[in-house]
Amino acid sequence: MRQSNTYIIVFSLILTAVLGGLLSGVSQVLGPTQKKAQDLDTKKQILGAIPAEKAKLGDMTPEEIIERYAQVINSEVADFNGDLVTTNEKGEPLLAENVNIEKNYKKPAEERTYPVFKYQNGNEIAYILPVYGAGLWDAIWGFVALNEDLETIKGVTFSHKGETPGLGARITTDEIQERYQGKSIVENQELVSVTMIKGEGNPPSKLSDTKVDGLAGATLTANGVNAMLSNYLGYYQAYFNKHSKNADAMSMNNQ
Repeated sequence: MRQSNTYIIVFSLILTAVLGGLLSGVSQVLGPTQKKAQDLDTKKQILGAIPAEKAKLGDMTPEEIIERYAQVINSEVADFNGDLVTTNEKGEPLLAENVNIEKNYKKPAEERTYPVFKYQNGNEIAYILPVYGAGLWDAIWGFVALNEDLETIKGVTFSHKGETPGLGARITTDEIQERYQGKSIVENQELVSVTMIKGEGNPPSKLSDTKVDGLAGATLTANGVNAMLSNYLGYYQAYFNKHSKNADAMSMNNQ
């Protein structure tokens, strides 16, 4: 029997409402679990920027990772001027762990908030900063750990959403990330970041304290990493100026 148009429309609306309700219910049930998984992954990435901590993560349970994070990480949030902020625009407490870097990235740099994760294990101190940018196909992000001098890289972690397997996606490997360890973000007393040069297997004469070997076949991803590091380290310049022991000697390289 042929149904009227009214019947089809009403049936479609009811079906849409029922499915929408089911999806909403599933989202509410799974939401807390997904949030916990995301929080755990973020804490793993933050700890992973410290080489000694990264070496332990594979043998740790989620509970142990969360406990370790609480033991060695204290966080704060700065604005573009390097001043610390403790509340959001609604007057609510602002936690570095709750700052959404992806959403922040869509705002002008001057309007963003900048989390700082301060690592301390005994006398060992480091500052871990989030970075975010664009690779060849989609977003790339990571965390950069700087020694207490705020000039030398202790370690990095990089992640991506859609870089090419075996090429740009290699930024997630230890092989690539270990190249940044011990590199300096300062040259001639100017903040210049660290650059991944073109090509791979370059001779030592082409590398320096502020340059690392490149990615064969993934120049555009490498360029994205370079821009991400340069931009975000620049955004933290005011914070560096107010917290670095060498603040008076550092100035942003605008060239």
